Amino acid sequence: MEFLTIQNNQRVDISSIPVLQYEDFSSFIIDLINDNDNHCVNYYGYQDNNQIKLICCIANDTQHVIYVTSSIVDKNSELNSISKKHLSFEKFEREIHENFGINFIGHPWLKPVRYAFNRADKTKTIANYPFYTIESEELHQVGVGPIHAGVIEPGHFRFICNGEQILHLEIQLGYQHRGIEELFLQKKELIQRATLAENIAGDTVVGHSVAFANAWESLCDYTPSEALQFDRALALEHERIAIHTGDLSAICADIAYQLGNSVLGRLRTPVINYFQQWCGNRLAKSLIRPFKTNFPYNEYLSEKWFEVFDAFLPDFNEICEQIFDLPSALSRLEKTGVVKTEVAAEIGMVGVAARASNFNRDIRFSHPFGYYKNESFNSIMGKNGDVYSRSKIRMDEANQSISFIKEMLKKIPNHEIQEGEIINEPKPNSFVVSLVEGWRGEICHCAITDEKGELKHYKIKDPSFHNWLALALSVRNEGISDFPVCNKSFNLSYCGHDL
Repeated sequence: MEFLTIQNNQRVDISSIPVLQYEDFSSFIIDLINDNDNHCVNYYGYQDNNQIKLICCIANDTQHVIYVTSSIVDKNSELNSISKKHLSFEKFEREIHENFGINFIGHPWLKPVRYAFNRADKTKTIANYPFYTIESEELHQVGVGPIHAGVIEPGHFRFICNGEQILHLEIQLGYQHRGIEELFLQKKELIQRATLAENIAGDTVVGHSVAFANAWESLCDYTPSEALQFDRALALEHERIAIHTGDLSAICADIAYQLGNSVLGRLRTPVINYFQQWCGNRLAKSLIRPFKTNFPYNEYLSEKWFEVFDAFLPDFNEICEQIFDLPSALSRLEKTGVVKTEVAAEIGMVGVAARASNFNRDIRFSHPFGYYKNESFNSIMGKNGDVYSRSKIRMDEANQSISFIKEMLKKIPNHEIQEGEIINEPKPNSFVVSLVEGWRGEICHCAITDEKGELKHYKIKDPSFHNWLALALSVRNEGISDFPVCNKSFNLSYCGHDL
């Protein structure tokens, strides 16, 4: 057997995952990934005794299953690169190389990904990052960051330009780390781990918290109640509305459409303030917890939700109608920052950015969990993969989420039903993959326990990990003045990438 077939949030014994010789492992993965229904949700390594165990998780989006296989290799091995055959693996292999010194022969460029504190080669530092260069007297370089004008996280953008035209953009990350994956192993209390999860990316508190809660409950063979599943889905969709509204405001700012920027910025505030009414925090921290909720949803909160959105919807749709009808706005949005469908497939894009390129990646449809299992979720797709498509899909998805929540609120589950005895003891020697569609896209948490049921390894993948390359490709041959709006149309996470 070459692979184990599992579903999202299904706990399995780690020994049930086949272990292949690397050449068979890589050939099998390449065969799978050549099928357009399959994509890699995670590929990583961890130390197993004195060797490195590689685990690859390939999701089949039409069969709604995940294929898992593994291989055991030595540190500092030389292995044939999968990226040579399929570029979507290039960053996964770079991370494995950075962490363990494994050399992937035929990889386009094994540059550092994160500069993590426990990387294999500490002589590779931010100061000697190997930027791509083009030698020409006609070209010049423009550096932006790592310190930016706004209060955002550090990242460096280096442009090679011919006049105003961008020929190449290189995005260098890895400026700060919390060592968050290692902290999941060091911190033993569940509340500590839940707090870590909601701080993986500050704009995706609900998304990462739900991924962790699902993973932990799966390790414990615990099925959350209907009420818990209801609360988590509602919070996920509400977070999507909040961030999409804020992103549309920021996109308007970057094209100097001040009315759109002001109105949408104002509209975002009551949406995030609703989380504060629900759980006392505008970012939804403390709302999602494994096995329980400290803030059960009720009819009063439902009434307040309708109050917020009865006021929100008319202004939201009116300003969006103006944005997508205004010639001066359309001239900045249409045909700017294009990522074609075939490019999105080749580099493995996910989430809003992928769907805007008419490339369907949506966990709510392909690998539904919890409340979504009983819903027929149709992904909203774009056509052109430009800033217009990435903006328009935010408006459409916000409206879709509002309609989805309205249907949810017709029947609020009874939160007073007792859950019964909760045993917070993960099963030993277990493996689980937890996939969640956050507002940005596909979140993946993988967990492994040892023979005592203690966490042995915890792996986090934010959707930004897939999409930073897409941003770099989107601005080729664009004017450098269009970079800000291209960047905001993706709105990727620095901390979600650097961890």
